[in-house]
Amino acid sequence: MNTGLILAIDQGTTNTKALLVDGEGRIVQSASRPVAIRFPRPGWVEQDAHDLWRSAMEAVGECLARAAVASPAAIGISNQRESVLVWDKRSGEPLGPCITWQCRRTSEFCASLRAEGRAHCLAERTGLPIDPLFSASKARWLLEQIPHGPQRAAAGELAVGTVDSWLLWNLTGGARHASDYTNASRTQLFNIHRLAWDTELIELFGVPSAALPETLPSSAIFGEITSGLKGLPSGVPIAAMAGDSHAALFGHAIFAPGAVKATYGTGSSLMCITERPVPSARGITATVAWSAAGQTRYALEGNIAATGAAVEWLGEFLGLEARAEDVARLAGSVDDSAGVHLVPAFAGLGAPHWNDRARGLLTGLTRGTTAAHAARAAVESIAYQVRDVFDAIARDACVELPLLLADGGATKNAMLMQFQADILGRPVAARAAPEVSALGAAWMAGLAVGIWKSLEELRALAREERYFEPTMPAERRESLYAAWREAVARAAS
Repeated sequence: MNTGLILAIDQGTTNTKALLVDGEGRIVQSASRPVAIRFPRPGWVEQDAHDLWRSAMEAVGECLARAAVASPAAIGISNQRESVLVWDKRSGEPLGPCITWQCRRTSEFCASLRAEGRAHCLAERTGLPIDPLFSASKARWLLEQIPHGPQRAAAGELAVGTVDSWLLWNLTGGARHASDYTNASRTQLFNIHRLAWDTELIELFGVPSAALPETLPSSAIFGEITSGLKGLPSGVPIAAMAGDSHAALFGHAIFAPGAVKATYGTGSSLMCITERPVPSARGITATVAWSAAGQTRYALEGNIAATGAAVEWLGEFLGLEARAEDVARLAGSVDDSAGVHLVPAFAGLGAPHWNDRARGLLTGLTRGTTAAHAARAAVESIAYQVRDVFDAIARDACVELPLLLADGGATKNAMLMQFQADILGRPVAARAAPEVSALGAAWMAGLAVGIWKSLEELRALAREERYFEPTMPAERRESLYAAWREAVARAAS
C-alpha cells in the first residue's frame, strides 16, 4: 500500500488542527493553534479571517516540522460550517469579519422570511429551516455593509465563501474559489437535489452567483499549493474539502444507512445516512452527507448550538482558570446534579426545537446547590441535548439505531460518555482518537489521489474505540429525562 502521508487541516471554531495520516489510516503527527472569538454585541459572534488563515499555517508548519516531512502527498480540509466571509478577489483582503455559525445578528431578517411564507420552499430545496445559523442571511448582511457590496459582488469583484473556500483561496494564491457539496448544502443557497446553486434562492437572499464558489464533490482535486507559500512546497494537491461534521461521518466509515454519529465540539452535530433527502417534521434537517468514490450520500442531521460551549461558559462564569478541564473535574466530584439543570439556550435552541427566542436557564437550585452540581448539570446538558436529537433522528430514519458513534474532544470525558449511554439506553462507541473530522478529510483526500482505491479499503482500516454500556435502570433514565424536558420547556416559554 502507498504509505504517502496525507496532511489534514481541521479548522474549527476554537482551534485549528493539522494532522499527518499515513497509508494505514493512522495519525502519526499533529499540532494545533487556538483561534479567538469575538462577541461585539449580544448574540453576535465573529472571528478574524486573517487569524483563521494564520492559525492554519502555524499548525501546519509545526506539524510538518515535528514529522520532518517536506511534502505531503495531498491535503484534505475539514472546517467549521456555515461561518461565512467576503473578500476582495483582487487584493485577497477580507472585507469584514468571518461571521460564525453561532451568530444571531440576522434573526430579524430570518423572521421576515418566515412571515413571508418562505419556509416550505427553503426546506424543500435545501433541507434546512429558516434560521440565522445558516450562511445565506449572514452573507447578505456582510455584502450590505460594504459600499456597493451587492453590485461589486455581481460584477465578479468580490468572493463570498465559507471557511473551506477561504483556506483554499489562500492555499492556491487566489487561483481557486471553490467549495464542496457538504459546505454548500449548509448555505441555504444550494439545491441539494440538483447539487447546484439555486437561482431563485440566490435572488431571494441577494447573494450574486458571480461571487459564489464553484462546487465539487468532497473528494476531488480542488487545486494545488501555490509557489512561495511558507512551509508547503508548490504543486501539492488539495484533494478534499468537507464540513467538519460530514468529514467525521466519513471518518467513522459510515458509508450506508443504519448508524448515527455525534460530533462533540463547541456545538454538536448528529448525523445518520439516508439514501435520499428525507423531509422531517421534527426539527431535523436533510443535508448532503458526503460525496466521494463516485457516490453522493445524504443524511438526516440535528445541530445543537451549545454543548462544549455550555461547559466553557460555566467555567468562565465560575472564574475557573482552565475552564473546560476544571468544570469536568468539578462535575466528576459529585454523583449527580442534585436536580439542577442547565439549558444552554444562550442564543436560542437548535434541533429539534429551532426556537431562537429561548434563553439559557439554570434551574432546580436549592440552598444546598454547589458549584460541583452546576458543573455536573453543564456536562449532563450535553448528553440530554444529544438524546433530544437522537430520538428525533431515530423516528425519521425509520431504521434501527442500535448505538451511538461518538467523536470530538468531549469523548475524552469518560463520565460524560457513560452518562450519554445511560440517558440514551444504548451503547456509545467513542473513538480513542477524537480527531475524526480531520481523519475523514484525510481519507477523502487519499481516495482522490489513489492512496486508497475504495470505500471497502477504508472500512477495513483499524479504528480503536472505547465502549460504554448503559447501566442505569430504565425508570431512573426516563425520570431524569422528563425533568430535563421540563427545564427545556421553561427555557423556551
